[in-house]
Amino acid sequence: MGEIEQEKLTEAAALKTRELTVSMGPQHPATHGVLRLVLDLDGETVVKCTPHVGYLHRGIEKLAENRTYLSALPLTDRLDYISSMSNNIGYVVAVERLLGIEAPERAKFIRTIVGEMTRISSHIIWVATHALDIGAMTVFLYSFREREWILDLLEMLCGARLTVSYPRIGGVRNDVSQEFIDSLYKFVEGFDKRVDEYETLIDQNRIWLKRTKGIGVISAEEAVNWGLSGPMVRGSGIPYDVRKYAPYDAYDKVEFEVPVGKDPGDVYDRYRCRMIELRQSAWIIKQCIEKLPAGPVMAPDAPKFTLPPKDRVLKDMESLIHHFILITKGPTTAPKGEIYSSVEVPKGELGFYIVSDGTGRPYRMRLRAPSFIHASVLPRLCEGGLIADVIANIGTIDIVLGECDR
Repeated sequence: MGEIEQEKLTEAAALKTRELTVSMGPQHPATHGVLRLVLDLDGETVVKCTPHVGYLHRGIEKLAENRTYLSALPLTDRLDYISSMSNNIGYVVAVERLLGIEAPERAKFIRTIVGEMTRISSHIIWVATHALDIGAMTVFLYSFREREWILDLLEMLCGARLTVSYPRIGGVRNDVSQEFIDSLYKFVEGFDKRVDEYETLIDQNRIWLKRTKGIGVISAEEAVNWGLSGPMVRGSGIPYDVRKYAPYDAYDKVEFEVPVGKDPGDVYDRYRCRMIELRQSAWIIKQCIEKLPAGPVMAPDAPKFTLPPKDRVLKDMESLIHHFILITKGPTTAPKGEIYSSVEVPKGELGFYIVSDGTGRPYRMRLRAPSFIHASVLPRLCEGGLIADVIANIGTIDIVLGECDR
């Protein structure tokens, strides 16, 4: 073998890649929480992606079995803590259907308003952090301006900004003030222009397009088979939205469009769906304010709690639970049976499966959390792509780990 051939073989051996296994997370900032991805790499190409959840175990399903239906409500705040109001609404709608309670019309409109406020807040955080991961920082600063306004409005309404616990079984905790309505209407009136500013920054930015177009492609058939929902399935061209197919609260009394992407959908299609949803949510809020009826905000037969008597000594958890059942005003027990109820939260379909044994607390509560379902599709999105595209794919599914390991 000649000297030239030997040099070529040596150079080829030096350039040859070998498979490498790396762990991305659970401390990596771009995993959006304590998500761990085990990546098998061939150079910069992802050969295999294995997601791991369980680093943020909340135990919410089991905790709910030791609480009354009303006292379990604050647990749902801790699921997707970015959109706690939507989780509350999903839970109270499920319990209302189980107990046969009908919330007043005014309460339904108020819950629709605050639900869409939460959708805007959640999508704002999503576009801010997703763009930041890919390298666009300015939109992060712009969008948090609007989120702060929404949080101020929520604080004006119920005194809390993040974990609100505002909806109630049979209605809402308190009525809205005229000051709140006026401030919110002012917000939605000018919100479209704010979304225009976001889009001016990234919508046709060539770097943004290169990092999102053709990345994380999944067909409509695959999206349905994987059980995707929300913008994840709508980005692939499936117009599925719980608010349209199984309306709850006041969604059957307002008009709105369900944005869809192309089949097959990519990261950019899912981005466009969420940006359109921002405008649609503002439009829904505006309609609800204009149609807001007068009347009570709590059903007369809804569970309510009174202060315990001073001579009552609660020694253990069992007596505490028994006490809460005794002091409930309204139905003290739920009918035996089971129910599944779902709502459209910002990340997709959030479902509550509740089994009742006839007592004042759920015998079993099981959650269908969209973030858990969507985390499972990461191998399908990432394998065969580059390691840099893993960041874009994590951002596009918009996960919060609080609702993954319930």
